[in-house]
Amino acid sequence: MTAAPSAPARAPDIVPAITPAIAYTRGGALPALLARRILVLDGAMGTMIQRYKLDEAAFRSTRFADHPSDLKGNNDLLVLTRPDVIAEIHDQYLAAGADLIETNTFGATSIAQEDYGLGHIAYEMNVAAARLARTCCDRHGTPDRPRFVAGALGPTPKTASISPDVNDPGARNVDFDALRAAYLEQARGLLDGGVDLFLVETIFDTLNAKAAIFALDELMESTGERLPVIVSGTVTDASGRILSGQTVGAFWHSVRHARPLAIGLNCALGATLMRPYIEELSRIAGETFVSCYPNAGLPNPMSDTGFDETPEVTGRLVEEFAAAGFLNIAGGCCGTTPAHIAEIAQRVGRYQPRCAQHAPFSTLINA
Repeated sequence: MTAAPSAPARAPDIVPAITPAIAYTRGGALPALLARRILVLDGAMGTMIQRYKLDEAAFRSTRFADHPSDLKGNNDLLVLTRPDVIAEIHDQYLAAGADLIETNTFGATSIAQEDYGLGHIAYEMNVAAARLARTCCDRHGTPDRPRFVAGALGPTPKTASISPDVNDPGARNVDFDALRAAYLEQARGLLDGGVDLFLVETIFDTLNAKAAIFALDELMESTGERLPVIVSGTVTDASGRILSGQTVGAFWHSVRHARPLAIGLNCALGATLMRPYIEELSRIAGETFVSCYPNAGLPNPMSDTGFDETPEVTGRLVEEFAAAGFLNIAGGCCGTTPAHIAEIAQRVGRYQPRCAQHAPFSTLINA
């Protein structure tokens, strides 16, 4: 493994990257900030929630005391039943140095919430989550160091491209229109709650992602708002493909039309295994920024976080990405904590961000 340079250069005061020709109504400072320095995203929400050892009663609170389904494990519901826990986690990540925090809405679509019999309150959950994160960011932000709320849109537990039945390859348990409607409802709640940008994350099926992107376009067209969008896929194994079969290159070219503020990878692999795919994305996604927030290594049930890597190990590995010039946004996914984010923030802050360039025109063919 190549060691990081000992005397890194600091980012220049000028803006070296090409800022998107989009007039954002929120989050408008982000393109210039990303061109000047590497911004830090927060870490895992689920890992931190587990530390509170909440029981069924805590997830229910009084409002859902008589709900017929078990609710323990429905982390998204905590913005309504235990907002103090979620706010405390947000505050810890902001204190650790996060510039952007995600709303606690990874599974807050009506599709995902139907598993708990709560699909009808998806909009309410997203509004509450966004307001909670907004309050925390406003408390920590300053004119010199603004903080941003990223409205998180997860993949849903259903996929439009892959059969849930190995004996029936043509079977589907959701279609594009149902996904679009669910994402539209979620995005509207996040927008109404005050997010600065949207983060379509942990993409394992590009058709699901396209439904989310379509919904975001529809929402912004109807409201007149224009927010930055970050798109982040997840490479599921050493094949270098997402679950629906696309390579990193095919994934990028299939969502490139959305003109995202940033494209990236998260979850699934730790930083060591993710490196070649982030390097490729940094090379081919010339005209946009690049984000990376890996897991803290591989799962380890004996670890306090459930994953292998200590903050020092994750911080050092992400620093290598920064030193190589791959990154504009760095953070953590499963198994990472405020200590991991503090380590990442301290290490990547000394490096210049990746410089976006207009990619040359070419014919793009990807399977």
